Parts: sequence; structure tokens; C-alpha cells
Amino acid sequence: MTQQPFSRPGAIDLSALKRPAPTAPPAGAPGPAAGGSAAPGASSAYVVQVDESNFQSTLEASMTAPVVLVFHSSSQAGPGDTFAADVAAVVTEHEGRFLAGLIDVDATPQIAQAMQIPQVPLMLVLLDGRPATQPIPGPIPVDDLRAMFTQLAQQLTVQGITDRHQPRHVAAAEGEEEQVDPRYAAAQDALGDGDIDRAVAEYQKLVDANPADTEAAAGLAMAKVLQRTQGVDLQAARAAAAANPDDVDAQTMVADLDMLGGHVDDAFNRLVDLVRRTAGAERAQARDHLLGLFAAVGNDDPRVLRGRQNLASALF
Repeated sequence: MTQQPFSRPGAIDLSALKRPAPTAPPAGAPGPAAGGSAAPGASSAYVVQVDESNFQSTLEASMTAPVVLVFHSSSQAGPGDTFAADVAAVVTEHEGRFLAGLIDVDATPQIAQAMQIPQVPLMLVLLDGRPATQPIPGPIPVDDLRAMFTQLAQQLTVQGITDRHQPRHVAAAEGEEEQVDPRYAAAQDALGDGDIDRAVAEYQKLVDANPADTEAAAGLAMAKVLQRTQGVDLQAARAAAAANPDDVDAQTMVADLDMLGGHVDDAFNRLVDLVRRTAGAERAQARDHLLGLFAAVGNDDPRVLRGRQNLASALF
């Protein structure tokens, strides 16, 4: 099955939805299933039952990594509910690369109406709070779903999108209630609010407390990329870099912008070449900036492995 590349169309209009009540359960808390039965994927740490109380926070979670909304009808026994369960199972296999948000249109028709959902079952992938693919109607055989999500994960990696969702709840000891995993909640909330400076500060706290936390380090590195590029004009930045090929600040800015645009190899190669051309403090600045971009992508990524080899060649 061919899947379209991720894109960034317009944001979702939430004006038709009511604001959540003050007593709403926390984001990601498993909601009750229709008719009292277990909802599809209810036991998974990467699946949430979505209603009006947590719809906004579920959308905001797509600022970290993709969210897969699945619209289904609990009153239509058969393929619809099977599709929701299959998506939940496949998403869970990816261990945080995706978060599945299951929306029962019978229980929460307002969400389907606000998003103009033409049919169920239907799946929609969100990134940065926006649809990243065309709506995907179901049902789809589970093997095809696995192939689709594998392809989507590969596209994410190519675009430099390597962050993962944290578990929405973790299994507790027998007889105890499940607990929400709070490790990255503050940083993720800040990103969801668009407060990049606060996100950097929250990730920095995590790294200071545990320098071995590679996920926090990656989150900090990417948040710093977002922080450095706030309000920057892409064309002006590229023009400045072209006019000043050995200006470290100009070159690192374009490298950051390349990262945000998914041109990870271009960002790495630009800075490797800069390291090769410079010396002293300027070389150290370019090298350190490149190491930060490596951390943002992740040390296991093959592009980082190539980049490290190229950097070593440039240095020695």
C-alpha cells in the first residue's frame, strides 16, 4: 500500500468543540468503553480513549511525535471496532513512535462533526497538531497496517523526526491502579503550549538530573533547535550563509533550518564541511553544534553514524 509523505497543511479547527470541564480526567487516562465493555487497546500504554475532555491534549501530543486518530463506531459490531483494535495493536508494537487516539463517534459525535469525518472506520495521522496524511478509510488487513506503519516510521526517520511518546500509563503491581508516567510531562506540555523556552528549561532539568537519559538529551537538543530558529526567515538565512560560507553562526542557522525541514544529511554535511574549512574556536563551535544535532536525531540513526565518520575524517 502506497502512503503519501508527511506534510504540514492547516491546523485543525476546534471551534465546534466545547471546552473541557474542570473535572476532566488527565490527558491519556483510559476512558470508559461504550456499554461497559473494554475499549479497543485500553490496556496499551500508547493508546488513549479520546473524548471532549482530552481531545485538545491528544492533538498537542502530536507536537512530540505522530498521533493516529481512529474514528470508529461501537454500535457497529464487526470491521469498524476490529479496525480500531488492530490499529491500537500495531501502534503499540512501535513502542512510542506513534500514539493512537481512539474516538467512538457514538459516544462523542461532536468531535467527528467538528473534524467533518465522512465515514467510519477512518484513520487520520497528525503531526504538529495538523493532518500529516490524507484520511485513510478502514478496515485494512492487519498485515497491511503493519506495512503502512513501518513505512511511516521510515519516513519519520528520513525527515529527522525521531522523538517518541512516553507511556500514557504503566502497569502497576497486581491489585494497584495504573499510574501516569510523569517523566516528560512538563516538557511536553510546554511544547504543546508553544512555549519553547520553557520546554528547553524542563528538558535541561531532566538532563542535569540524569545525564544518561538519552531521550531527555534528544528532546533538549531538538527543543534548542526550535528555540534557535524561532522567527527566523528561511530565505534570508540561506542568503546570509551563501554570502558568508565561513561564518559559523550563518552556517549553523541554516543547518538548524535544514533539520526542521527534514534535510538531516544536508545539515550534517554543511557542518562537516564547515569543520573542515575552519580552525581554532570557530572549528570547535561548528563541531559542538554538529554534536548537538547528532543528539537530536539519535546515536543509533544511520545518518548519525555516517555523520560521525565524516566528522572524524574532517577533524583528523
